[in-house]
Amino acid sequence: MLCMYVFHFILFDINLMLIAGKLQNHIQQITLLIMVEIKMGNETILKLKMCDPLCPFKDALLLKKACWGYEKSCSPEHRFSYPVCTKCIWDTFWRLYLKRTFKGDSSLKCTSHMRFCRAINLYLDLRSPRRGHERYKEDFLEQGEIGGHCSLNSKALAAEGTHKSPFQSWFAELQTYSELDFHPLDDGHCDVIIDRPTVFMKLDAGVNMYHHFCDFVNLYISQHLNNSFSCDINLVMWDTSLYGYGDLFRETWQAFTDYDIIHLKNFDSKRVCFRDDAFFSLLPRMRYGLFYNTPLICDCHSEGLFKAFSQHVLYRLGVSQDGPKEGQVRVTLLARSTEYRRIINQQELINALKTVPLFEVKLVDYKYKEMPFLEQIRVTHHSDIFIGMHGAGLTHLLFLPDWAVIFELYNCQDESCYRDLARLRGVHYMTWQKRDKVFPQDKGHHPTLGEHPKFTNYTFDVEEFMRLVLAAEHVTRHPAWRAKQAQDEL
Repeated sequence: MLCMYVFHFILFDINLMLIAGKLQNHIQQITLLIMVEIKMGNETILKLKMCDPLCPFKDALLLKKACWGYEKSCSPEHRFSYPVCTKCIWDTFWRLYLKRTFKGDSSLKCTSHMRFCRAINLYLDLRSPRRGHERYKEDFLEQGEIGGHCSLNSKALAAEGTHKSPFQSWFAELQTYSELDFHPLDDGHCDVIIDRPTVFMKLDAGVNMYHHFCDFVNLYISQHLNNSFSCDINLVMWDTSLYGYGDLFRETWQAFTDYDIIHLKNFDSKRVCFRDDAFFSLLPRMRYGLFYNTPLICDCHSEGLFKAFSQHVLYRLGVSQDGPKEGQVRVTLLARSTEYRRIINQQELINALKTVPLFEVKLVDYKYKEMPFLEQIRVTHHSDIFIGMHGAGLTHLLFLPDWAVIFELYNCQDESCYRDLARLRGVHYMTWQKRDKVFPQDKGHHPTLGEHPKFTNYTFDVEEFMRLVLAAEHVTRHPAWRAKQAQDEL
């Protein structure tokens, strides 16, 4: 698995067809990563590639103004992607926020409300850890147990606690950041010295794809903030408990680091010094956050950020697209083996789908013990229509091809969750429309809330189901579908 700066990768002498075959969907992103290096002064890469007649990025590199969209000098026509909005609400997305900086030999720089922080020469004293049952204990560190040799603006630090919450801010972890009267690295106060760049993360539920991918998406965005996509980094799970962490999607970490995830308790009984950059990643449930709590606006959708995330993960994990297939639409129905939200007449729906010659039908159940997560992603990425009941498994829509349709068979009266995620990713969303043609097994029985539509199973009218699926003409009409088929014909 290649997990390194891509501009280092392309300097190797690798067969051109292999490069073009694997990277054809990601040339734009890779070009942008190369341009980051060039703008930082590494003109050697540009000279080498422009002199190489086999370089697959040669034409793209002529566009020296290519940019992501957040750079000051980035004009609209050169952006990776552009949100599609009605004009009257366009300015909502473009507001600037200032950083508050604490300067000194060590440094700590944070965005407002301490949602993202970067530290240099960070000192962390875990000789007396106060671990218990809480994963995010707010008073875990005392004065002098985290800090650096610096001049600290303590009033400014104290003022950033208005969003104090485990998944919204790093304030609880950094509120005791102290101005030390010694140089930890120079004065022999370190039991362990970490030279590799390090990312601290507070992780959401590792057994739920929707919530765990809040972690991955925000880590990806944090890499943009840190201006680095290297996998030569440590990822440290900030957890103040004694527990382990169940992770059903651990393969995804390979898109971000070459190393195993480090639990904070691995440093217990030691004074740890982080010589290089250490940054505290954006958090999974921030107010007006990214992915979770994202305040989507009507009449506006965007493919940029989440499309870039999808391409990044797919490329790093080695998942390529073999479709679309000539004369076929690949339909995947996601089954549920849980107690609730099962499709009672599932086989009847499958049989109906198979009567359509155009459809290549697949029934899958994403049980992690039976199908590794990487294989799940491959199946999803090779689906043109992806159908499933409301549930975390629909988070797979992040890895659908651009032309795909996500069909949330029934949203169980939670209308916005996966509709909004589909809008963020930029894939077409549809759901059941006629309430009189879906039949719940009962009124549902939540253990504490009583009657609840998410806690029962459903039967669907087959004729109405087929009407909706056959109406998904978006797939074959999509420009990316047509462009890919034209490319394959050539």
